[in-house]
Amino acid sequence: MLLAQLVDTSQKVGATTKRLAKIDLLATLLRQLRLDEVEIAVPHLSGAIRQGRIGIGYAALQESGSPPASIATLELTDVDAALDAFTKIRGKGAERQRAESLSGLFNRATEPERHFLKRLLIGELRQGALEGIMLEALAKAAGAAPDRVRRAAMFAGDASLIARSLLEHGEAGLAQYDVQLFRPVQPMLAQSAEDVEDALSEMGEAALEFKMDGARVQVHKSGDRVVVFSRALNDVTAAVPEVVEAARALPASDLILDGEVIGLQPDGRPQPFQVTMRRFGRKLEVERMRAELPLRPFWFDLMYLNGGHMLDEPQATRFGALAELAPAADLIPHSTTSDVLKAGAFLASSLNQGHEGIMAKATNAPYAAGARGQSWLKIKQARTLDLVILAAEWGNGRRQGWLSNLHLGARDTEKGGFAMLGKTFKGLTDEMLAWQTQELLKIEIARDSYTVYVEPKLVAEIAFNEIQASTRYVSGLALRFARVKRYRSDKSAADSDTFETVRRLAGGAAL
Repeated sequence: MLLAQLVDTSQKVGATTKRLAKIDLLATLLRQLRLDEVEIAVPHLSGAIRQGRIGIGYAALQESGSPPASIATLELTDVDAALDAFTKIRGKGAERQRAESLSGLFNRATEPERHFLKRLLIGELRQGALEGIMLEALAKAAGAAPDRVRRAAMFAGDASLIARSLLEHGEAGLAQYDVQLFRPVQPMLAQSAEDVEDALSEMGEAALEFKMDGARVQVHKSGDRVVVFSRALNDVTAAVPEVVEAARALPASDLILDGEVIGLQPDGRPQPFQVTMRRFGRKLEVERMRAELPLRPFWFDLMYLNGGHMLDEPQATRFGALAELAPAADLIPHSTTSDVLKAGAFLASSLNQGHEGIMAKATNAPYAAGARGQSWLKIKQARTLDLVILAAEWGNGRRQGWLSNLHLGARDTEKGGFAMLGKTFKGLTDEMLAWQTQELLKIEIARDSYTVYVEPKLVAEIAFNEIQASTRYVSGLALRFARVKRYRSDKSAADSDTFETVRRLAGGAAL
């Protein structure tokens, strides 16, 4: 299949707000794919690539120049082969070879294909083919029951992993996807809530747990055999003998546990994340490292027990069964409440003990493996920075015609100009969208097909949860869960926060 066909479908999916129309468009395209194209197309349509993050930055894409092709000739397999080749470039001259490889791909692309590839490769393709819609489209294309497809994807952890089998064999091709001991399950993930009031307004009564900044682990046990998997589903058993011993001591023949492993200081406060992670990078001298940096597991979920999975059981039932198995000291600190004041006190307790914040979990929710939904919400102590708007991207769907996704910059007092810290379209009301579109167009200095670049004049107060290292931006840092609180019309760009302040807040995150 030509890349142009997929790009055309992607544009149509992004242009409609109707869920059924999106599903029909995707299903029509999926039926036309060759089997060897399925594992390429499904990630592309969901805004990802089969190769994962491959280290292509925004600057490299801007420099890949030359006029676009006038005729569409690129096939999906051509793009996939080029990206595979890109990931294998190593050694002396690798940077130059990577640039040439990227240019070779873009030289063959038409303007719409270039636009699609740029956003795809830097992770900014948002055309509305979210995983839920993609799974329904796969079900429709294969004539399978949507619930069966969703369940298989939950166990596989990724729609693209089941897509080929489903389209080749129909619903019968999903039989291989079920919970099995020693085959890791994709972990359930959380969305963010602004505060405890926001979380409880979503859930009513919620199970609250300390959110520890450690290493997420999934532990499989059958008899004396114990295997520990990391969040990325890698086998890390040899590095964490304490976790193996704790799991082996539990009075159950077969189980799968979900938990957090963390190093604690002598006073019981957590070690920094980077310190805890030293244990996972060591293949030798494990016993010496264990003596220097002992780890403690804290269990918070039970996915499998004595011959059957518990994923469909409510969170309260799973945690109750876990509490009957594990010593109280090995359970994550927890509380169940619908009271905002009690939840606030629980959050304060977690923060006072040096942890990141808390989790709020719907007590009646099943374990949605691999999903990031509203059943788990993480609540951290949000911080704010006053940052300058450097550019804005035109919105899609309901935001069509408005400048939406904002490029955020901190004043760089050492190098001059502004250090980009990421983008956000969150927190914007319709009134803010209309106002910022009008104001940003007044100070426009340049534009491309989807971005308007502006004079660095407007200052916005940006809330964020943390600062992380980033290879995407030249600054080396990016804000996580950034959202606009308000515009600061009382401040000029000269009054905005500096990159020095950001680096100080980032601490160990700086590259």
